[in-house]
Order: sequence, then C-alpha cells, then structure tokens
Amino acid sequence: MSTITNLAPDQASISRISNLRLMVGVTGLVLGLLAGIGLLSGGHATFNTSSLLTWGLPVSTYVFFVLTSTGLTFVASLAMVFGLKDFYPVAKRCVWGAVVTLVIGFISLGLEIGNPIRMLWVIPTNMAVTSPLWWMGLFYLTYAILLFWKFHLINQGDWSSQLSKLVGIASFVAVIFAHATLGSVFGMMAMRPFWYGPMVPVYFLITAFLSGLAFIMLFINLDYGVNQSNMSEGAARAMSRQLPAIFAIVLGLVIVFTIAKTMTGLWTNVPENKIVTQHIASSFLFQFELWIGMVLPFLLMLTAKRHEAKTQVVAGGLVIIALFIGRYEYVVGGQLVPMFKGAWADGLIDYTPSLTEIGIVVLAVSIGILLYAFGDKRLSLSDQPNA
Repeated sequence: MSTITNLAPDQASISRISNLRLMVGVTGLVLGLLAGIGLLSGGHATFNTSSLLTWGLPVSTYVFFVLTSTGLTFVASLAMVFGLKDFYPVAKRCVWGAVVTLVIGFISLGLEIGNPIRMLWVIPTNMAVTSPLWWMGLFYLTYAILLFWKFHLINQGDWSSQLSKLVGIASFVAVIFAHATLGSVFGMMAMRPFWYGPMVPVYFLITAFLSGLAFIMLFINLDYGVNQSNMSEGAARAMSRQLPAIFAIVLGLVIVFTIAKTMTGLWTNVPENKIVTQHIASSFLFQFELWIGMVLPFLLMLTAKRHEAKTQVVAGGLVIIALFIGRYEYVVGGQLVPMFKGAWADGLIDYTPSLTEIGIVVLAVSIGILLYAFGDKRLSLSDQPNA
C-alpha cells in the first residue's frame, strides 16, 4: 500500500515549536547529566531510597512511561489492528511515540538498577518463572522488538501486507500481556495493602490508554504549531471529532476509578492502606492531580471548545502531569508503611527524591524529547496509507 505524505502549510509556527523542543531537549540533557553524575561515583548511595523504601522516583517514572507506550500502542491499534481508518493519520506518530516513551522508561529503570548490563543476562537466565517480574521482562522485551519492527515496516510504506498486519496484531497482544504482568507486580503483593488487589492490571490498562490519548493530543497539536489548519484533512478530522470524545470517556472512567480507590482506602479497616490513603489524599499533589489535572480537563472536553487545538493542548498537558503524579503516589505510597513493622510503627517512611534521582528522570525525558524531535524531522510521522 502506498503512502500519503502531507506537508503543513504554516512552517513558521511549526518551526518555532520545533526549535523550542530541541532547546528544551538539549538543555535537559545537559542538566540531567550534571545532576546524575553522582551515580557514577556514589552509585545507589546517592539515592534517597533505602532497604525499607526501595523504589523511588526513577521506578515510578519507568512505570509511567512504559504504560504511556502501551497507551500509544492502543491508539495506533485502533487503525492498524481494528481497522478504524480515521485514526490512520495519527497512527505512525503514535507508534514512534510508543517507541520513544518505551526507551525513556527503560533508561530510567536501567540507571536505577545500578548495573543495567548485568540485568541483560541475569534476568533471562535465572528462570524465576514464578515471579511476575521475570514475565514482565520477557513480555516487554518481546513487545519492544515487535514495536521496532512494526515501525520499520510502516516507515518503509508497508501498512497492509500480511506480515505488517501480523506484526501489528502481535505487538498489541504482547503489550497486553506485558501490561498485565506489570500490574501483577504490584497487585499480587499482599504484604503491601496499598498495592494489593485484582483490579490493579485493569486500572493500569485504563490509565495507560488515557496516557496515550493525552500524549497524542498534546504532541500532535504542538507538532502542527497548535493550529489544526496545518494538519491534513484526515488528521484534523481525527483530532476534532473522534479523539476528544474517546479522551473524555476514558478520562471520566479514570476519575471514577481514582475517587473510588480513594474512598475505599479512606473507609477500609486495613490500617496500612487507610493511613497511606489519608496521607496522600490530604496532600497538595493529590488535590492538584484530581481537580486540576483530571476534573478540569474533563470539563473542558464537555465544552464546545474541545475541538480546538489550544484546549486540547491544555487538557492533554494537565492530564499527563496528573498521571505522572498518580504513578509517583502509587509506587512510593505502597512503601510508606515499614515492612515487618506495620501501621503500629511511629509515622510513615519519609522520602524525597535526591538530586541524582531527579537527574536520571530529566536525562531520560530529555533523550526522549530529542528522539521524538529526530522522528518528527526525519521519519515523516505524518505519513498515512493511501486510501
């Protein structure tokens, strides 16, 4: 199947945002290297984690970005797996975004582990098949290979061959399994009541889809200079009709999930869950996450301005911030009650990310920004199959 390439008419506004993106990426790369340099000399000792709270900001960043990759794959699959042709104009950009966010997540996790080279052979060969972490590694490796392969195929103009279709379907199936095992890593931990529950994979699934929708709403509008008249007819139609409606529906579901989880945590008689939920719900970050990061964008999507690029940029950006806060609260919150001591211990574990941890996140995100900028410049992300 041949490929249509659409050129945006207003290059001035697009160039300004493109240059700003490059400046942010390069600046962040330098700052991230400077802040994270302590990792080379001090190793894990430069983190503010401990034997009681082992997973900090880099791990929550990993969870956020690999689930965002999952969500972007879901959006691309609407066209390439389920045949909804209106989503083809954003499909290639979604696949490249899925590649980039997966790389960001892997960088964040790899630098947090301490010796990322060792994990390449230790994890596959230790055969810890009863551990969800082992299966998560296997499925995410499979997903990464298939995702890169799928992008290579569509970048060559192969959208609908039998091989391309099979790789697309296999990518979708692999990310479902990877996502389920990631949810199980947390949901199966009965000793961590804040994490424990059979609905964790489902919650991750819905929030991953929302994250993918928010990213594509934000970045595709920025890529076209926050002006939908610069887009192709198909891309403008998708951004002004289907995507805002789906985004609003999924966002509404996530708001319900968030409120229900919070109310259940406040009502429960399990002290390890109740105390942590009280601590999180009373924080400024949670209030910002819920009201500014979720409810406000949801209300914006109910107005007639939901079709406008500026409204979508604001809504998408706020939801991304809210979901990042939510991942951080979830990963760190589950560890605030000391293991083997329980809720009767004095207070919760105090944790604030160190400069090195922040530097790792800034470094990973900056590399991702530059990778996305490269794709936008060199890989014709606006391509779509010829009808």
